[in-house]
Amino acid sequence: MPPRSPQIPVQRRERVAWCLYDFADSGFTTVIVTTFYVLYFKNVVVGQAGLGDWYWALANSMSAVVVAVLAPVLGAMADISGSKRLFLRGFGLIIIVFTASLALVGPGNVVAGIVLFMLANIGFAGGVIFIDAFLPELAEPGRTGRLSGARWAVGYVGGMLCLATIMPLASGGFVPGNLTAARSVFPVVALWYAVFSLPAFLILRDRGGQATLPAGESVVLLGFRRLRTTFRSLRRYRQLFKFLLAFWLYNDAIVTIIIFAAAFASDTLHFTVRENMLLILCVNLPAAAGALAFGALLDRLGAKRTVMLTLLLWLGVIIATMLTTSKGAFFGVAALAGIGLGSCQSSSRALLAQFTPANRAGEFFSFLGVAGKASAIMGPLVFGWISWQTGSQRLAILAVGIFFLAGLLVLATVDEEAGLAAARGPDGGP
Repeated sequence: MPPRSPQIPVQRRERVAWCLYDFADSGFTTVIVTTFYVLYFKNVVVGQAGLGDWYWALANSMSAVVVAVLAPVLGAMADISGSKRLFLRGFGLIIIVFTASLALVGPGNVVAGIVLFMLANIGFAGGVIFIDAFLPELAEPGRTGRLSGARWAVGYVGGMLCLATIMPLASGGFVPGNLTAARSVFPVVALWYAVFSLPAFLILRDRGGQATLPAGESVVLLGFRRLRTTFRSLRRYRQLFKFLLAFWLYNDAIVTIIIFAAAFASDTLHFTVRENMLLILCVNLPAAAGALAFGALLDRLGAKRTVMLTLLLWLGVIIATMLTTSKGAFFGVAALAGIGLGSCQSSSRALLAQFTPANRAGEFFSFLGVAGKASAIMGPLVFGWISWQTGSQRLAILAVGIFFLAGLLVLATVDEEAGLAAARGPDGGP
């Protein structure tokens, strides 16, 4: 990306607007993906628990495939266009229109329910790519991590407040007398995003300037050529490559749990819609605490050991979920899962940072983003298929545990000292 223009100084309000974008779009992930639309889709649109799991898995996995394919192209567009804000507004419009359109999906409209969700989810992913592309321009030298962390914290608060806002509409469930109120949740989430993303749309400024494509080059080929070049470079860093393979496995399991947590609680433990919303709060609050606590632990144990500890914690969550039969006990399991969620994500980023050469950080973290999107494909399909074929979500959860175990075994082969040495080598900068 071209360097930031010195003629356009960064104002504090731009950084605030950039962070506020996460406040806006976290409402989509918390309410649509994790908490409410999954239940509406399964109970109202499909109407069959096992089949609903399979269709929900297809919707999420297919949108993950599309996003994984588009991500390199969109990343290249962000780098060369010089018009990131314009593309951000375009994907924002996609989120608003198709999230609100979910209110039109009724009983039996399975195809429409899948397609509209996929389009909204693609809009969300595209928005993330372009809002992320502003970070190098907005952050002061040496403060990139702080600004990124502030945005994460603001997003966490936004997701919780959006969930609290729609709770009066959604807590009545999916009985015929409450369906109109339940469907109104989707326009409210779209409005939430529209209002709180507006500062980013209006205040953020493009500074990079427009780059020139080489003769005969297209943005599509450029994006995939960059991805291929990064992949080849990664293979020279053996420990980093093994870590990314482990990450692909265990992150697949984490994404699957996020997608199906509310469905499992609803179908297997008979949670009400209101109880499910409280359950998500019970997950997200310990997630923040887990990220902070394990961040301190990481300095003592090392990044690899800390990530392995979080994966053992996740395996404990899987076993506890298999054995839990009461709602009260599952709230405790959810809190444990929240600790595992926050701690595993923060520790994994720290390990990646240690293994990444200083002069290639942007390139390799971008590749991690593509890998993270690709890892959302297999796990949901495995869960959905097993639940559909066996009628048992507990067996499906057990299959998810295999992803955690495989990731743990691959991670055990990583030599942390060798990875650090490679990152500090001649090709990695000081």
